Amino acid sequence: MKKFTLILFTCISFQSHACPDLLDNEMRVLDSSNTQNLCEYEDNVILVVNVASRCGYTYQYEGLQSLYDNYKDSGLVVIGIPSRDFMQEYKNESDVAEFCSTEYGVDFPMYATTKVRGKKAHPFYKKLKKETGKEPSWNFNKFLISRDANEVIYFHKKVKPESKELVQKIEYFLES
Repeated sequence: MKKFTLILFTCISFQSHACPDLLDNEMRVLDSSNTQNLCEYEDNVILVVNVASRCGYTYQYEGLQSLYDNYKDSGLVVIGIPSRDFMQEYKNESDVAEFCSTEYGVDFPMYATTKVRGKKAHPFYKKLKKETGKEPSWNFNKFLISRDANEVIYFHKKVKPESKELVQKIEYFLES
């Protein structure tokens, strides 16, 4: 019996595949009580952006949606995470959801308003900071995560979604 148990355990161990620690985070979906684990996006290239509705960089929603539309079938997921850390986001999440939908036609995944910097930052953002040494300095900072989540690249708020620098890295990660 011990031999059978050991063989069964060994088979199960080889079959199971753990989600990368970086992605293993529960996030609440914007304007809902539903939560989702980011492991759902495992094996995708992920672009994480801390967003805000009343910021000078809000126009970047258009470029983010365009990136998502152009590359989602190849495995890119754009994730928007609103934050009030810089005092430029609506207090009511339904206002955030409506703004993103009606003003920019956003249909990429959006999560609840979250702290993205400092000691009270969401654990996911703490992990991103640990990987890159960077935390958002303002709205629309971007973190690009490779398919295996072993590489994370930080992009400053001024790097537009359609910039050659960002698009080339997305395409590189998609081909890897």
